[in-house]
This record gives sequence, structure tokens and C-alpha cells, in this order.
Amino acid sequence: MLEVLTLRPIGVVRTPFPDKVSAPRQTHAAREVPGTIVLEAGRHFEHALSNIEEWEFLWVVYWFHLNDGWRPKVLPPRSKVRRGVFATRSPHRPCPLGLSVVRLLSVDGLTLHVRGVDMVDGSPVLDLKPYLAAADSIPDARAGWLATTDPIAPFEVVWSERAREQARWLESSHGVQLTAPVDRALALGPEPHAYRRIRKTSDGLVLAVKDWRIRFESEGRRIVVVSIATGYRDRQLIDGAEPVLDVHRAYVARFGLRQTPLERV
Repeated sequence: MLEVLTLRPIGVVRTPFPDKVSAPRQTHAAREVPGTIVLEAGRHFEHALSNIEEWEFLWVVYWFHLNDGWRPKVLPPRSKVRRGVFATRSPHRPCPLGLSVVRLLSVDGLTLHVRGVDMVDGSPVLDLKPYLAAADSIPDARAGWLATTDPIAPFEVVWSERAREQARWLESSHGVQLTAPVDRALALGPEPHAYRRIRKTSDGLVLAVKDWRIRFESEGRRIVVVSIATGYRDRQLIDGAEPVLDVHRAYVARFGLRQTPLERV
């Protein structure tokens, strides 16, 4: 068996997701998210793209370039039981290969405009293949452990009027989008999890989404988002010179909230 395989990426994916925390876990959670696949120049890929616009969907094979290791067993987001990594779609794999289906919108030279991206921005692309429904879709295939009683059914996530107002202000005034990532994270449940940034604090249950802290309450299968707070400390907001702090200062001035310290949740 070969010890090492050498692969040269053919291009890179450009998406709105700068890190693993912000990226959706599956393409079905990002159906409307636009992105581009930019192929490397000087390698005759313009010829390799001939006829690709005839296909509506493409398989994208890419590299999980931000992963620094793998685990033989993982705890999937919808499970309470650790599973063998080969029985899951975890990105933490011996060979960190990703596989996603995207909708092809158009081709402009070596740039493919697509929709439905769930990859982290900058992911190296290794290959593109047409999605062929007749061959790639098997509707009656077994769903493995997802068909058992173990998978966690989605929780109902609702927003208080205050939290909704805060989220709308952040998006309309500063382009900070929290609603979708919060809904995705909390739909999986309120309990701390290996892949979630949820913890219990003196203020109750708190979810971290990048440098924002979302306080929520849980009753049965219903989760209520109560409020949003900055994750930076007072001293950081007073003394910090980083441009990213401007939106947090404006937010605190607008809503007058006590800050929740930035922690590794």
C-alpha cells in the first residue's frame, strides 16, 4: 500500500464562512448560500470545463484544510452516542476529504458561480464531477443509525422580541447575521456538546457564535433565545484598537447591555 499520495488542488472555494464555527454542517442547511469555485490558471482547465454548464448540480471534492487531526470515534450533532468516524460525515477524518453537492449557476472563465456552499472559505478543491440523479440518488437506501431512535429530533427555537430586535439591528446596521447560525446550533439541543460552543454561566445557558454571546432558556423541546451580548470585556472595548470592536461598541451603546466575557465556550 502506498504510504503517501500527492494531490495538487485544482482551485479554491470562496464562501461567506471564514471558519469552521460559521460553516453549516450540511449543504441542505445552506441551499441559498452563494459562493464561487475559482480554478487555477495556466493548467488548461478552461478546456476541462467544456459542457459543464449543461449540468445543474456538481459534486465538489475538497480538502478540510483547517483540520489538525482526526478521531476514530466522534459524537455527531444529532446523536448522544459516539460513532465510528467512517459511519459519520464528520470532517475529522484520516484523509480530510470533503464532498458536497452544489447548484451550478454560471461559468465565467475559470470561475464557477454556485449556490448551496457549506465549505469554509479558502478550501482547496481537488475535483469537480457532475451530479447524476439516476446514478447518485438512491431514495430507498437505509439511513443507518439515523433511522434509529438515537438521533435527536430538532428542537423548536423561538426568539423573544428583545432578542429579535437585537439580531435585526446587528444585521441591518452592521451586516452581522446571527439568526441562521443560532437557529442551526440550538435546533440540535441546549446541552453542551463536543462540537458546540454552549456552556452554563452565572447568566444561564449561553451559546457562543464567533465573538457574540447568545443567552437562551430551555423548556422541554422548546428553546427561547433571550438576548444577545458582546463577547468582549469592558476593558477590551475601551482600550482595543481593532476595527472589529467598533460594532461591539455601537451595540453596547445602543442596547446598554452588560457584557458577557469572551470565553472559549
